[in-house]
Amino acid sequence: MMKKLIFIFLVPIVFGFAFKKLDFEKPSHFPEPAYNFQNNELTQAKVNLGRALFYDEILSADGTISCASCHSPYNAFAHTDHDLSHGIKDQIGTRNAPALFNLAWQNSFMWDGAINHLDVQALAPISHEKEMGENISNVVEKLSQSKIYPKLFAEAYPDGKITGEHVLKALSSFQLTLISANAKYDKVKLGFDSFSIQEQKGYELFQQNCNNCHTEPLFSSYQFADNGLKVDLILSDFGRVSISQNHLDSFNFKIPSLRNLNYSYPYMHDGRFENLKEVLKHYENPARANPELTNHLAKPILFTQNQKADLLSFLLTLNDSAFVFNPLNKYPKEILMPFEGK
Repeated sequence: MMKKLIFIFLVPIVFGFAFKKLDFEKPSHFPEPAYNFQNNELTQAKVNLGRALFYDEILSADGTISCASCHSPYNAFAHTDHDLSHGIKDQIGTRNAPALFNLAWQNSFMWDGAINHLDVQALAPISHEKEMGENISNVVEKLSQSKIYPKLFAEAYPDGKITGEHVLKALSSFQLTLISANAKYDKVKLGFDSFSIQEQKGYELFQQNCNNCHTEPLFSSYQFADNGLKVDLILSDFGRVSISQNHLDSFNFKIPSLRNLNYSYPYMHDGRFENLKEVLKHYENPARANPELTNHLAKPILFTQNQKADLLSFLLTLNDSAFVFNPLNKYPKEILMPFEGK
């Protein structure tokens, strides 16, 4: 029965099954995904290609940065060694790299929702001057001249062409397989485990105070909200308003999932909080009074020390080690290593 809890996409390197459709297996306690698979049908070869591209520095202008440089599988596809993303020429970005999982249930991407479809999301970091600093045309040219990618594209797409669209949809295909649904919380919901007394108390506190924004079972509504963070005077990041040009979106940022928090620190859009105790302290007294502050934070969220311990105990049940250490999500050495330096 435990096999039902582990949602793994087998990604064989035997390419005889190149165009065989991969069924997207939705966890039974999850809602229907938002992604339209009819426009990008999953195949094993396409996922293989996307996985290779995700870990390959060829996507960057100087060959030093890959998607995985800021989205490490061991950190739930976030990063923990710095607050803000790092890019080519040791440049520092303006936001913390978010964790990547359960992307099939999201309609917008980036902290400000600047991208409205997963199939074009990769264009943002590829073209950002402080991240990969490249353009998709150059990427296509480099892939066409490589020793490995013409073969991989031929196995992934019937026409075998290396195009910008094919690059982006392959990256989407791999990222769509990054499903986190095997934490203790999930096992409890499916009847295979139970919360401890402390975890149950924390769960009840979560439902009373956090569930409006961090909605179960994804633990985010994936909407945008103002949580009262003081604006960093150096970054001067005012959130979604820069995209929507609607003043009501000032200070609004995408609500992150609370899954895998043990692996994906630091927290918030600028990585200002190193641990969850700092996060809870913030919500006791949001640093900035603002009329647009989300209604659920109109009053401070105050917990006793015992309640904080209970809540943190529950949040630990959202960590999915099976996802984080899934070897099928890691660097595809069997594909890329034979061609390194060539």
